[in-house]
Amino acid sequence: MTRSSIKGPYVDPRVLKKIEGKNPAATGVIKTWSRACQIAPEMVGFTFGVHNGRQHIEVFVTEDMVGHRLGEFALTRKFVRHGGKMQKELEMKQKETEIAAAKAAKGAAESKK
Repeated sequence: MTRSSIKGPYVDPRVLKKIEGKNPAATGVIKTWSRACQIAPEMVGFTFGVHNGRQHIEVFVTEDMVGHRLGEFALTRKFVRHGGKMQKELEMKQKETEIAAAKAAKGAAESKK
């Protein structure tokens, strides 16, 4: 369920206090743990270090991000590709065919000269 329009957007007052009266270009990364904080127009141009549970992910705020939450841009799960031994073998075969195709193309180009 979305937040009531009567209440307005949730912007963490601590985050607003950190950016209050500062220049976006001169200010470095602003660390925050407030992933639920909505991005306000005043935040455009700042770089936030949004905590993902393990580390702070740098998020540069642009105009397109206004209205979204800070947490949307700092993923909490890291995708490790599927596969294993079988997947590695397939990738090696694919790499070998690409190298062979490149060598064949290079040989064909040299024979035309």
